[in-house]
Amino acid sequence: MIAHGRGEAYDYLLGEQTTLSAASATLEAYARLRAAEHPVISVNGNTVALAGRDLLHLASMLSCPVEVNIFYRTQARMDGLMAKLEGWCAEDGLQVDVLGRRTDGRIEGLEGPRAQCEAGGIASADVVLVPLEDGDRCEALVAMGKTVLVVDLNPLSRTARTATVTIVDEVGRTAAALRAHAMAAESPKPNPDWDNMACLQASLDEIAAHLSHRFE
Repeated sequence: MIAHGRGEAYDYLLGEQTTLSAASATLEAYARLRAAEHPVISVNGNTVALAGRDLLHLASMLSCPVEVNIFYRTQARMDGLMAKLEGWCAEDGLQVDVLGRRTDGRIEGLEGPRAQCEAGGIASADVVLVPLEDGDRCEALVAMGKTVLVVDLNPLSRTARTATVTIVDEVGRTAAALRAHAMAAESPKPNPDWDNMACLQASLDEIAAHLSHRFE
């Protein structure tokens, strides 16, 4: 609840809308997912609640798995999240591998349950979309040589500044936009000169412009 409230505060600073820099980052993220050899969409509880269904449809169109990877891992929480995702797949007729039950992989550099993952999922992915990620896990995935795409409303967070591509936007809007790119059968190419720090600075400039306009 605290994390969600903090995100809502940053969304207010953005004007509760997708900015130009966020739209650019979303397209870049989609291009990298589409070009990946083994992309994986990682979700936690908040992501499932806010954007799970759209991300399942995105995964279906990309033919990639969705893996449940949560900070506080308990059997009850994992079972609940897996059941929700698999239920949506059944309702919408989606063929998506929902991973997370097995713990035969490991995110190097992390300790405890959050280091657990599937060998055929996050552990072997070349590109990982990790909405609502935490800084330690993001840093560990980058250190493993993975392209890490994150959704983070705080452009100053460690996650935002560590990731390969950071989308400074609300996760529900981002998931819907990624799904729309896939449905439109767009074929963007990853930008080899992508400057994530410049994109983050653009998001800060957009926040400043929005606040300046509101308080004129």
